[in-house]
Amino acid sequence: MTTLDRQRAIPALYMRGGTSKGVFFLPSDLPADPAARDRVLMRVVGSPDPYEKQIDGMGGATSSTSKVVIVGPSTRPDCDVDYWFGQVAIGQPVIDWSGNCGNLSAAVGPFAIHRALVRPAGDGIAVVRIWQANLGKRIIAHVPVRGGQVQELGDFELDGVTFPAAEVRLEFLDPGGGDGPEGAMFPTGRTADVLTIPGVGEIRATLVNAGNPTVFVAASSLGLAGTELQPDVNSRADLLARAEAIRAHAAVAMGLAPDAAHATAHRQHTPKLAFAAPPAAYTASSGRAVAAGDIDLNVRIFSMGKLHHAMTGTGAVAIAATAAVPGTVLADVLGGPRGELRFGHPSGTLKVGAQARSQDGRWSVALVAMSRTARRLMDGVVLLPPWE
Repeated sequence: MTTLDRQRAIPALYMRGGTSKGVFFLPSDLPADPAARDRVLMRVVGSPDPYEKQIDGMGGATSSTSKVVIVGPSTRPDCDVDYWFGQVAIGQPVIDWSGNCGNLSAAVGPFAIHRALVRPAGDGIAVVRIWQANLGKRIIAHVPVRGGQVQELGDFELDGVTFPAAEVRLEFLDPGGGDGPEGAMFPTGRTADVLTIPGVGEIRATLVNAGNPTVFVAASSLGLAGTELQPDVNSRADLLARAEAIRAHAAVAMGLAPDAAHATAHRQHTPKLAFAAPPAAYTASSGRAVAAGDIDLNVRIFSMGKLHHAMTGTGAVAIAATAAVPGTVLADVLGGPRGELRFGHPSGTLKVGAQARSQDGRWSVALVAMSRTARRLMDGVVLLPPWE
């Protein structure tokens, strides 16, 4: 047997964070060349797969389960680890490094402890300072530990996750702003814009950089009620095409893509498109009834061209930040800005809070807080054919 006949083994942790799953690596275990690294990571998850099943890889054939994470020692004195997130396309040879995954952010602190990048002592809460390298933002993870090891089991329940686990509290510091013009929280300088979309018409939208670049529209502008679940949306090719047209043209308006075609082909992960509506009762995908009185508004979000089964973590950050600012689509749905709210999503509800401020007419958010859970699913090596 020659070397080319043997598979290569790469140390990895397969982890759930919030309502997402991904394969976690140390940078030293991957090729240094970015192109070679991306080829390896795509092969790990089983992309590109024209069958869109990722049968020959670790991916789960959804946007929530086709993800990779790299975590290493930080180069910054104010952080413990640097964290890169890659959203892997399922049917195309693309890894989008343009944004973050707020759900998998909950697993970064635990991974850092599991891999001895951070060494807590005793029992209590370990504070892990994370540099989110995709966006250039800081995240503080509060990780429960016992005997210096991550306490993964607990009774904190998160809608969209079947089993309870230990609570990991996340603080996204100064999450507003990003890679748009001047890094502004509202890259157009306005809290709401009217976009003219060919084949769709005029759409009022809030374009915001918070958590990830995100576009908020009223559910009614898409002909929706805001209480929809995945089957109600993902079975409609016409609706998905209309949503992508809005998202792609919003990317251009935010300065994130030179044209809509480029956004569709090369920037699929961000910006996200979300739609919101006033509170209304619905039955969540778990079968649990959500009453209108339980929530302040309904929000649904698209991810990689399909309606998300719950709510992305960065979407929750964007909701909190946007709802706290007057004149945004979310503030209008709420009847005014809110610093704390509970919103409904396809899998249930989630509570978020934000601290917003305005200086010289420019809005920013100091902090967005929310809780998630995280757990190791498998610890070992991933196997794949030689890449050299």
